[in-house]
Amino acid sequence: MTGNAPVDGTRPGSALRTNAAFRRLWAARSISAFGDSLGLVALIVYVVDTAGEAFTVAALLLVGEFIPSLLGPFSGALSDRFDRRRIMILSELVQAVAVLLIAITLPPMPMLLMLVAVRAVASQVLQPAARSVIPILVPDRHLESANSAIGFGANGMEAIGPFVAASLIEVIGIRAVLLIDVATFLVSAALLARLRPLPPADVKDGQRPRLVVEVVTGLRFMASAPLIRAVTLGFVAVVMCNGVDDVALLFLVRDSFHANTSTTGYLYGAVGVGLLAGYLILGRRGTRTPTIVLFLLGCAVSSLGNLLTGLAWTLAAAFTLQLLRGVGLSAMDIGVNTLVQRQVPAAMTGRVFGTLYGAVGAAAAISYLAGAALLETTGPRVTFIVAGSVGLLCTITAAAVIRRHPPTPSVAALRETPSL
Repeated sequence: MTGNAPVDGTRPGSALRTNAAFRRLWAARSISAFGDSLGLVALIVYVVDTAGEAFTVAALLLVGEFIPSLLGPFSGALSDRFDRRRIMILSELVQAVAVLLIAITLPPMPMLLMLVAVRAVASQVLQPAARSVIPILVPDRHLESANSAIGFGANGMEAIGPFVAASLIEVIGIRAVLLIDVATFLVSAALLARLRPLPPADVKDGQRPRLVVEVVTGLRFMASAPLIRAVTLGFVAVVMCNGVDDVALLFLVRDSFHANTSTTGYLYGAVGVGLLAGYLILGRRGTRTPTIVLFLLGCAVSSLGNLLTGLAWTLAAAFTLQLLRGVGLSAMDIGVNTLVQRQVPAAMTGRVFGTLYGAVGAAAAISYLAGAALLETTGPRVTFIVAGSVGLLCTITAAAVIRRHPPTPSVAALRETPSL
């Protein structure tokens, strides 16, 4: 099958049924996401059991999520510089080795954080490469459904993983769960190895400028492209406003609804259910909703979900509103990924994805800190209302800017799609 072979239908399952190369990528990303969620729960349990301090858990999350996001422009540049299949395989293998060392040694905190950082950086390198290959494997008209399928698989596995981890840790222990995580990385690498080579675009006579030069070129491109700049700033601003809900939900349940804190799990679960439902619904719609509209609607719905959660009168209402927020998050994800894949030249997609999601990771960390301060001074309801309201204002501002710089015809027509 060729990369630009017709794919019938617009549902997420269409590409999975008819496109073997995309099916391998989807399976690899889903299996790896499942392993990530298993490993994260196992590591948190290990840290709590050995150190017993909230600070150590925070340090684990900081090293695993925030610090790698600062390397986004560099990790994206690697995807534009080298064979993307090879980058994905090596990233999975590096993660496997790092987690294997943790499983074998169960090291003290300093060594644990160093190994977690290595794994996290490898994952950061993999992400822009994985997003950048989708337009090579899938025809342009099916990018929305392909991104929906990837999101459904990854988020579905991430939702299942913690429950499986909680059950397995009691039976086989932390070390064995981490070894399962290692196995998922190896299986993912084996699936990715069955893809054909995916070399970078626009390589002339095998020569490329230095990595730092390519990073600067990518940042300049994002700064000079009005649409990409507006989408990036809008996306980052909305995440910075609304990321606080990860912190504030617990306090909303405890202080506003006076319920058991374990009930918070249901609200977190509502977001996950909304995400999966959104991927299914939006994947079925295919290209019937313009990508930029999908992105802006996602920003608005996710922000509105938080704003109304602050006004919710019952737990059931809060559950419904967080479910709605999950649908909005899926629309944001599909919209922004498809927009970058369509509007950014193939030789630049890795750098744009790396920088974009690196900035989003940093924005989420800032949101946690700012949200904690807002919680301390005002309370959970005000925090949700402020976060959602400012998120809506950011969405409206982004929409006004984007209206002056609408999307151009897809650059996918300019891509050279090799046979797979």
